Amino acid sequence: MTKPETPRPSVGQIWQDNDPRSYGRKVRIVEITDTHALVELHQPRHPVSSAKPGRRTRIRLDRFRPTSTGYRYVGDARTA
Repeated sequence: MTKPETPRPSVGQIWQDNDPRSYGRKVRIVEITDTHALVELHQPRHPVSSAKPGRRTRIRLDRFRPTSTGYRYVGDARTA
């Protein structure tokens, strides 16, 4: 059985942060440039996080991979 491939980041996708300090944090991709993705916090406010839903930030595209310091693909915003 083969592992499913991680898709290329695109607008409208939901990704989850793998960093244990940000456990459960999900972001939605709003815009893509050559090197970065503009994302906004997707979920309701987490009790240990000071980030507010809708907050936007930039993340390098090479971090969208399922490593301990990366992000894992969850799904499209319409289905996630």
